[in-house]
Amino acid sequence: MFDIQLLRTQLAATAERLRQRNFDLSAAAFEALEAERKALQTETQDLQQARNRLSKEIGAAKAAKDEARAAQLMAEVAALPERVRTNEAALAAVQARLEALLLTIPNLPQADVPAGRHSSENVEIRRWGEPRTFGFAPQDHVALGEALTGPAGRALDFEAGAKLSGSRFTVLRGALARLHRALATFMLDTHVNEHGFTECYVPYIVNAETMTGTGQLPKFEEDLFRVPMTGEDGQTRNRYLIPTAEVSLTNLVRDTIVDAARLPMRLVAHTPCFRSEAGSYGRDTRGMIRQHQFDKVEMVYICRPEQSNALLEEMTGFAERILQKLELPYRTMLLCTGDMGFGAAKTYDIEVWLPGQQAYREISSCSNCEAFQARRMQARFKNEAGKNEPVHTLNGSGLAVGRTLIAVMENYQNADGSITVPEVLRPYLGGLEVIR
Repeated sequence: MFDIQLLRTQLAATAERLRQRNFDLSAAAFEALEAERKALQTETQDLQQARNRLSKEIGAAKAAKDEARAAQLMAEVAALPERVRTNEAALAAVQARLEALLLTIPNLPQADVPAGRHSSENVEIRRWGEPRTFGFAPQDHVALGEALTGPAGRALDFEAGAKLSGSRFTVLRGALARLHRALATFMLDTHVNEHGFTECYVPYIVNAETMTGTGQLPKFEEDLFRVPMTGEDGQTRNRYLIPTAEVSLTNLVRDTIVDAARLPMRLVAHTPCFRSEAGSYGRDTRGMIRQHQFDKVEMVYICRPEQSNALLEEMTGFAERILQKLELPYRTMLLCTGDMGFGAAKTYDIEVWLPGQQAYREISSCSNCEAFQARRMQARFKNEAGKNEPVHTLNGSGLAVGRTLIAVMENYQNADGSITVPEVLRPYLGGLEVIR
């Protein structure tokens, strides 16, 4: 959640910084709500003070045996509770409107994030590896996958996915399905055994409070798949399929005061991810680039504020290490203010080279959300001064499994349509060297 103190103390400067994120904050609307809140709060406090003062005066009148005065004062006191309740209800309503406003405001960018409105203004930080020179015209993953067939049918089957579920669903068979599974296991093993993460298995269906905690609700509900479920109380409420394991992993510390000795926490999970892709009609319709269901290995950090910037660099390096082990060329981009996700204060995108598209495409996004999600979740730790302070949260793909499969297929393809298995994956495939 956005820090309301920034709006109360630095409204004009904050509104200007938000404009860099393509967000227009209505300063007048906020000031009107704040003025209403202050007036109601002051009036409510005055009424409560009047009730306390009159109660003391009643006691004094009774002690002086002034029954008439005591009766008058008691009549005045009797009218106050209703006025207090009315004011408190009005104040709660204004505070709810303020909170609803805060839930729609994106995080502020860090000072070193380049200003810009579009992805064309992102800044390249580094490259690794050289794109392969082919002695033949390289195919994209669609042509490669559909040409691979086995006893059960095509290794990459979009028609079967459409028959089962609709567009933007895919069926993998045989060696490609095994390669997909091998990639996820290889990523998990690397993050757990070499990078010090704790592997987690988490729910794929979560409640609205969980989605709100990491910023998907209320702003991005149209991008989510809703699952109405009837609870033990007989009431039907919406649950949601997770768009990323970030949602489940980060919310593990919701409504918690985390033991400072456990920070930083490094959590990782492999899950399917579900996105409706609202508003993306016509984009990446060929192949597996943009699917309603896909797998991802997700990294999440929970840490102290002073740790988060260094840990963002570490997390990005861990994601890059997966690509280096697979020997896949990539570049790392620092996103500009207008291209970052809603909850991010700073983001690196890692883009892998895809020969079939002759382009770099995103395969990982690593973000420092600072205290933005923690304020929404009430996730805190006790600092050295003994005060509860919001933790910082970070998340990053380590990596998107389907897109990594695409990258392996296209970068390791051979002239005859076969695919060489990267050496690091062969132990996961029983020593298989080539997929034919």
